[in-house]
Order: sequence, then structure tokens, then C-alpha cells
Amino acid sequence: LFCHSYGSVVCGLAADTLPGRVSDIAVAGSPGMRAENASHLDTSARVWAMRDADDWIQDVPYLEVGGLGHGADPVSAGFGARVLSARDAQGHSGYFVPGTDSLRNFAGIGVGAYRTVACAGEDDTCRAGLSEATAAGRA
Repeated sequence: LFCHSYGSVVCGLAADTLPGRVSDIAVAGSPGMRAENASHLDTSARVWAMRDADDWIQDVPYLEVGGLGHGADPVSAGFGARVLSARDAQGHSGYFVPGTDSLRNFAGIGVGAYRTVACAGEDDTCRAGLSEATAAGRA
């Protein structure tokens, strides 16, 4: 399930009702998912998050007070998502532009080629615990 911008709020709210065949939720440019952390989404799906360094959404306050706001920042370490690179996305509307890490990452997740995704930063933490095998052909 791919979720961009405020669509990630909807994905966060719907996460606990998703069918079991949804194995991944990937958010890009998210203002929050209405959760304090990924485990509060109450889903068995892996949660991935990415944000371009120039995305204005990073200036939205990541909090929820009295029912207002959208919760924690999905790319923050405390949220617990697998944080992906969004290199070359160039702001909020560039996540699906050909040649960007973000589009390659969406494609890799979509076909279950998890070992091909590019993590944020210099390490491979976002791929920790994932097998080399893909989940191609899953329903």
C-alpha cells in the first residue's frame, strides 16, 4: 500500500482494517499517520517511510493534541518504520519521478524485492531481518 502526503494519514487510520495480504505500507512525504509509533498502527504489514530533504511537509508539527494533528513523524527513529532514501525527489511532489530513489524503492517494495531498496543514511538498517527472496506472485 503506497501512501503519499495526507494520504498517509488515511493509511494510518485504515491500517488495522487492512486484509492480511497487504504485507507493506510505504509512506512518502507524510505529516503523520495518527499514531505514536508503527506498532500503534496495529497491523502485521511492514511499515516503510521516506521524506525528501527539501519536502515542506517536514515543517508541519508532528504531534497530536486534543484530536488535532497527525501524530509522530514516520521517518523519526522513535516511530519505528523502516526509513528509506528519497534522494532526488526534489520536494513534496517528486516522489514518483523516474530516476529517484523513492520511485525505485516503491517499485522494489511493490514486487517484494526488499533487498534492493535504498535505506536513508549510509547503512542498510531498513533492510534488517529481510530475506534475499522476493515475495513476487503474492496475492
